[in-house]
Amino acid sequence: MSEFFNFLFQTFDSITQFLDDCSQTKNLKATKRIHAHLLRTDLLFASLNIHAELIFTYATCLKNNNEETLTKCFTFVKSKDPLLFNVIISNFCRNGFAFPALKTLSFIHFNGVAVDTYALCSSLKTSSFMGNVKFGEQIHTHVRKSGWLSSVFVGSALIGLYAKFLLIDNAAVMFDEIPVKNTVCANALLSGYGETTQWVEGLKLVRKMPGLNLDYDHFTLSAMLRACAGLSAIELGRQVHAYLIRNVYDVGRDMFLQSALIETYGKCDLVAKAFQVFNLLGLSFDVQRKRDVVLWTSMLGVYGRNGHFKEVILLNEEMFKENIKPDEVAFVTVISACGHTGQVKLGTECFESMTRDYKLVPGPEHYSCLVGLLCRTGELDKAWKVVNEMLHKGHGNGSISVWGALLTACQDHGNIELGKFAAKKALELDPQNVSIYVLLSNLYAKYGMWDEIGRLRELMKHGGLKKDAGCSWIEVTG
Repeated sequence: MSEFFNFLFQTFDSITQFLDDCSQTKNLKATKRIHAHLLRTDLLFASLNIHAELIFTYATCLKNNNEETLTKCFTFVKSKDPLLFNVIISNFCRNGFAFPALKTLSFIHFNGVAVDTYALCSSLKTSSFMGNVKFGEQIHTHVRKSGWLSSVFVGSALIGLYAKFLLIDNAAVMFDEIPVKNTVCANALLSGYGETTQWVEGLKLVRKMPGLNLDYDHFTLSAMLRACAGLSAIELGRQVHAYLIRNVYDVGRDMFLQSALIETYGKCDLVAKAFQVFNLLGLSFDVQRKRDVVLWTSMLGVYGRNGHFKEVILLNEEMFKENIKPDEVAFVTVISACGHTGQVKLGTECFESMTRDYKLVPGPEHYSCLVGLLCRTGELDKAWKVVNEMLHKGHGNGSISVWGALLTACQDHGNIELGKFAAKKALELDPQNVSIYVLLSNLYAKYGMWDEIGRLRELMKHGGLKKDAGCSWIEVTG
């Protein structure tokens, strides 16, 4: 008997593997043949996993006709067992087939199959991927009617859905409605507060968590540090750091937590403290731990934002010595630092090495830094050549930062026509951008073009635009 079951399980594994191969190669002919074989041998209904895998394979092979395919596939499904459909939804969700996953949920709902928490959570996650909050809201209505609102798992998925679409008020209401909360649903709401920079609300939620018997995990602590950085609340940031030392056994194993700690000190202008943390995170009690590229990028960013441009270049050289492959963010910081230190050759070399050595594709922000680098040294012709290259490589109409850098350079070096063209292109991207009007006004003022300034001011007045007053804040103790 045991030999029979071993043979049976081997058969099921072989069929599943064959179907998986068919879905990867999109081999419809082979899929139909194995389907016919399963029907002749009655193996199709002997395993829920095979049944689910067959449906997924058909949907993969006929990707452009998914709705019709699913309808045909579901017609021969006689089972009312939700497990089968949960597997199908999971397969679709895991492989990026958002519409088929939601279609499956709709099918089981209308055909009297029980919809459990697994199907609901997977479908809510899929709604987030599709960018379709309306379908998520319909699921929310079903959840409320069917009584699943008491499930912390479904509640967490709903909070995540609303947070993804920045509907933070809805997410907060959902959090309050969950009768028994856990740290996961609190973190989902914290993520939404972070995305909308509602730092104070995030910290209020953190303070409530102990009263709700919710523990802080690594994600919670990272969110707390991001809020401290956003508010420049250094004293609270130090308290969180102290909590980490007391309660987290090995901070060095969580690069996101480490990065958030470096960012917090950097945002509060404590660059030396950030570098101290960066150095300590490379150490362990027994071995020298290799720092992740995320940590290097964070430290580079701290130096760059605080004007320590020479340190950016030195740290970048140290990163190369440790054979750390830089990412796109690191290149932005380094090229920008080269611009502020006048190192045109090094900045250009870094830009070119992105594609040559690391197979990275420069984005608008990299072109912006390179244009800014060339403009600061008065090489307008080279800067214009880079802008043309960017436009021809499919980066749309450029970016505000690119045209702004070109406009600033035109002001410094007296190229009025190119400056007007750069301002025109920038305002096509963002007609309400006051800073571009101010830069153009400064260009006109420098060369006594008062009539042009008058017309520019009338244009701003007609558009209801005015220059915003600058502001800053610091934390005052005592």
